[in-house]
Amino acid sequence: MKEKITFCETCRKDTAYYVKSVEMKNTLKGEEYAYTGKKAFCSECNAESYVAELEDGNLKALYDAYRQENNIISLENILEIPQKYNIGKRPLSLLLNWGEMTFSRYCDGDMPTKQYSDTLQRIYNEPEFYLSILEENKGNLKSLTAYEKSKRSTMALIGQLNTAQSKVDEVIGYLLFQCEDITPLALQKAIYYVQGLYYAFMGTFLFNDDCEAWVHGPVYRDIYNRYSNYRFDPIEGEIDFDVSVLTDSEKAVIDSVIQYFCCYSGKILECFTHSEMPWLKTRGDLPAEAHSNRIISKELISEYFVAVKQKYNMLVPDDIENYAKVMFERTIKC
Repeated sequence: MKEKITFCETCRKDTAYYVKSVEMKNTLKGEEYAYTGKKAFCSECNAESYVAELEDGNLKALYDAYRQENNIISLENILEIPQKYNIGKRPLSLLLNWGEMTFSRYCDGDMPTKQYSDTLQRIYNEPEFYLSILEENKGNLKSLTAYEKSKRSTMALIGQLNTAQSKVDEVIGYLLFQCEDITPLALQKAIYYVQGLYYAFMGTFLFNDDCEAWVHGPVYRDIYNRYSNYRFDPIEGEIDFDVSVLTDSEKAVIDSVIQYFCCYSGKILECFTHSEMPWLKTRGDLPAEAHSNRIISKELISEYFVAVKQKYNMLVPDDIENYAKVMFERTIKC
């Protein structure tokens, strides 16, 4: 691997450097934000060195911290919207009755206002909402072809989402088929880990259902209502389940969750989720026993589990084992 070189002010020459992750604080728009950044250090004298690409990355990390703290749509989500709906940046601005270059500026890193951010986040999350805008404002577009291409892509996406809404039932069926005794509490946590870890490996969510930050961890309300009569007892398993409804990649992630997470009780898995960022951040400053229907956003789930995959160097779903072991060791020390 080619050695990275930069100019060291202390050595007064070009030297190799190494990089460290460091906790940083900086001010943006009058408020201070904490984030994880990176610094370069001279390999010869260990003095801090300037590397432009690291500074650019630190600035992005600061902006990401601001976005997260203020519920501003992420840059990644913004960049995905034109691809998702097969629409150009300028045509999208026209559809939204914005200035022609407004969306392009957001793609270049400009920060949208909260009002514009909420609109973009809803467009990103809800294809039906985007379709309603496309139909209402199609007269703003300069090309009928642009409207037709975007509509075809959006209709296909809506069809896929409708199929995906039943995917959670397939996941539940497979979990009940494979697990001999799984309580409603453990089932909830297993579904949550399947959702998060599948995103980490595949870059997309397996199903469209949202979970809420309840006292006992992430909970899918409809599924809770479905199995609430079992209370603390194991749910009756599936006698027969057609495993062919799941792809090999889906089964690989679910099988790993079964092997490395479902070996623990629901209460242990509850403790796992209580130490993880998505549940903690969504609960915020709520008292420990306070009821809540706050939704754990898919953005929080995706960010957390992608970070977990990177931190634990997970290359294949079977590598989930290391994370599960660390979480259990932390739990028994508490």
